[in-house]
Amino acid sequence: MANHVLSLEVPTVMNPCILTVMDTSVYTDLIPVVCEQLNITVPGFQHSVQLDVSAGFIENITACDLNLQTSNCGTEYVDIPDGIYIIKYSVSPNDVVYVEYNHMRITKALNRYYNILCRLDVADCDPPFKIKQRLEELGLIRMYLEAAKSKVEFCHEPQKGMSLYNYAWKLLNKMDCINC
Repeated sequence: MANHVLSLEVPTVMNPCILTVMDTSVYTDLIPVVCEQLNITVPGFQHSVQLDVSAGFIENITACDLNLQTSNCGTEYVDIPDGIYIIKYSVSPNDVVYVEYNHMRITKALNRYYNILCRLDVADCDPPFKIKQRLEELGLIRMYLEAAKSKVEFCHEPQKGMSLYNYAWKLLNKMDCINC
């Protein structure tokens, strides 16, 4: 029996006010693709926001699209929070043909991580002990962020993922204080 194979990619983007979602589905020509819906539940919210999309879409979603921002849409852009987003894509019949993902957004943390790296005086030689130690600490923080993403998106352990993210954020706070 012919069927659509629905699939989404949600890349990690460094723009804090954009969430990018791409349709990577394979559609059969034997069944029409109709009633495409993208539903996104923002961290901390119970209900999703529904976006109408077309097959093959690439959407750069803003805080206005997610109803997190209600004024100055299109002229000012509010940052979208890090955390676990529940993203569901469906086509008709929408209650049968769908995929659902947990996406761990770590954009704010990565931006902070890169800003700390920028402030380190790193040269193209073996660094002094203090700099080497900070680089190792930053490497560990990056691994905590990757582990958080892995726990949420691949291991289906959202609580563990958020716990690791929060710990990485705490370590970033310490690093920021060291570099002040």
